[in-house]
Amino acid sequence: MSIIQSYRLRLKRKQLLARAFRKRREIKSVVDRTDGIQGDDILAFSTLRNERVRLPFFLQYYRDMGVNHFLIVDNDSDDGSREYLLEQPDVSVWSSKHSYRRSRYGVDWLNWLQRKHGDGHWCLVVDPDELLVYPFCDTRPLRALTDWLDASSIRSFSAMLLDMYPKGRINERPYRAGQNPLEIASWFDSGNYSISRNWKYWNLWIQGGARARMFFQDNPEEAPALNKIPLVKWSKKYAYVDSTHMLLPRGLNLVFDEWGGEKASGVLLHTKFLDTFSAKAAEELQRREHYSKSVEYLAYAQSLDDDPELWCKWSEKYINWRQLEILGLMSKGNWA
Repeated sequence: MSIIQSYRLRLKRKQLLARAFRKRREIKSVVDRTDGIQGDDILAFSTLRNERVRLPFFLQYYRDMGVNHFLIVDNDSDDGSREYLLEQPDVSVWSSKHSYRRSRYGVDWLNWLQRKHGDGHWCLVVDPDELLVYPFCDTRPLRALTDWLDASSIRSFSAMLLDMYPKGRINERPYRAGQNPLEIASWFDSGNYSISRNWKYWNLWIQGGARARMFFQDNPEEAPALNKIPLVKWSKKYAYVDSTHMLLPRGLNLVFDEWGGEKASGVLLHTKFLDTFSAKAAEELQRREHYSKSVEYLAYAQSLDDDPELWCKWSEKYINWRQLEILGLMSKGNWA
């Protein structure tokens, strides 16, 4: 990496932080309970719109895992999401009617909130349809993982996004509020993934899985990225560049062993494909607030009218994190 490129990345990080500072005016505090945050609390950050049906399970899942406080930006929901969040004593809520796309898909808003409230905390950035699984998560709370990361001087923890789907048509089984979505979307692709190295930012770029197979057969290079770094020991000098795919400083993106070994990593079980998906996709396609003129939702629209079935004969049914480790989708590294 040349000195010039290093300088440019430092400049970009400063620009992203300045942008987040400007964009803070686009989010208005609805209820601020952050004065109750303790010095070692684990914080979760999220941006959402119209996710009322998912919120009960999402919040309880991460509470049980060990998250102490949630900081959430509601992007103009009209389904009761904001009202539900206001009732939760461990949630602080900001609201915005501004463009999700022009906030870099919510990244600017969350960069600001993490800068203001996350400095020195382990911060988890997840969507309401993402469920983190990490080594020993069935017996050890998230605090055990962050304590081990601290003791190992590791500042960031990666998790591959794994698309989950039902056996049968997407709209076949209704999802109800509070239900574990994995009761319906319990299958995944165990292979069909490609990995490349981003030499500019030092991160890995992963694509493939069910969405690439089903919706991007003709243009796999446009399939969504599956590499994420959702858990970071935050500093006010840090900034996410592109969703949680990569950060600056770029050293935070070295979440893999360059010498052939393995670093501990997790999986984000992505439960997008429930019966709520068709209506959600139609809304987002109309809004055109997602990445690259909503190319992902354009791909969905071409298939969803047929109520597709993502399950195939190579699909695997989810059991637990050990299964994902055996399949090479995550690793416990040297955490024993």
